[in-house]
Amino acid sequence: MTLPNLTAEARNSALKKALAMRQERADLLVDIKNGKVTLQEVLRRDDPVVARTPVRRLLEALPGIGKIRAGQILNEFGISETRRVQGLGTRQRERLLALFPADA
Repeated sequence: MTLPNLTAEARNSALKKALAMRQERADLLVDIKNGKVTLQEVLRRDDPVVARTPVRRLLEALPGIGKIRAGQILNEFGISETRRVQGLGTRQRERLLALFPADA
């Protein structure tokens, strides 16, 4: 499958849109790291920024969770390293929410 030929204007528009999404995702991860947003709030949101966020990056943004622990959680819950939040199953979401309760 070949990519469509875009005009310079369409290409610039797509690049700006992608940049904005990456910035929103980065801001979300910083908010999680700083404790402004909880995992529960993130998993209950229904927007493209959250949906396209890799689960591994989401876990690594949680306070006290690093690369090794995030990998262990993914392995334990049977979540692929490349899985995005939109691809999580109901049970996987429930297990993550149980592991990181809101009142903790």
